[in-house]
Amino acid sequence: MKKFLKKLAKVLAVFIFEIAYILGLGIYLIYYTDMFTTTRDMIVTTSMTTMTHQYFATWFLSDEKINEILASNRLTNETEEQSLEDIEIAEIEEDNSGSKEGIEVIPIETDSFKAYLMIIDDPSRVELVTSPDVGIVGSTTSQIVEYYGAIAGINAGGLADDAYGTGADPTGLLIIDGQHYNDINYYDYHSMCGFTQDNKLYVSDSISRASIDALNLRCAVSFGPALIVNGTPRISGGGGWGIQPRTCIGQRQDGAVLFLVIDGRQKDSVGATLKHAQDILLNYGAYNAFNLDGGASSTMVFDGALVNNPSDIAGERYVPTAFIVK
Repeated sequence: MKKFLKKLAKVLAVFIFEIAYILGLGIYLIYYTDMFTTTRDMIVTTSMTTMTHQYFATWFLSDEKINEILASNRLTNETEEQSLEDIEIAEIEEDNSGSKEGIEVIPIETDSFKAYLMIIDDPSRVELVTSPDVGIVGSTTSQIVEYYGAIAGINAGGLADDAYGTGADPTGLLIIDGQHYNDINYYDYHSMCGFTQDNKLYVSDSISRASIDALNLRCAVSFGPALIVNGTPRISGGGGWGIQPRTCIGQRQDGAVLFLVIDGRQKDSVGATLKHAQDILLNYGAYNAFNLDGGASSTMVFDGALVNNPSDIAGERYVPTAFIVK
């Protein structure tokens, strides 16, 4: 028996050593050589765009190297001046407010993710709202949609707490019904999207307070980046934000609004890059489009039901803002 146990211990020791050797070699080849730069960059960009799994990058690489990788992967096409005149909103024959008419939900499935695209014919039905007790506690997208008596909705802007927080506080620019909610320095601000008074979606990665005031936006929210401007895709490569659940908003030239939610962090839907999201929106005619808060926040609701499968094990995450359809 002693001989057997001794032999077993030796076999286990060899097995553990081999596993540790293979793991160590894999880490070395991925993080410290140029053999698997694509894999390394995808790991780094994916982990650094989460709130709880950044250690996949920070344990192995310096801050300087991480920032270098993030910067090199965020190459986008130059932003051109957005032309709102190119958007010619189609005349809607009847008022479909409060009904499912004029709204279509299209499921999309690829080898790596499941997505849901919602098309809203009438952009005037789309509103940006806050959770009922914003600043104190957030709400799930389902709760926000129900509270405002809406027919559909998606999560919108970012929030200022950790992945297990209350979702109470929106970050960056927030305009509701033409009124500024957050008092921030707009010259230090980067990305925003919003609707003008005549229901045209404006997207930007750099905008001043004066420019925002000149637009006379009825609503606006922060996140980013802009994905499509004047029909031109801006994301090259993967976009530098790794593979994640995604929420995006876009608008066609006829004014129809596109909501896109992509599931991620699941075995049957790992998530998508920014380019994946951009390409779906382009395929469905988006002329301007913008990336909203993703990850565990990504949620789509329609006709009283949850459309997608949020990545949080607890279900829908509490968020401070949502785009709804009345």
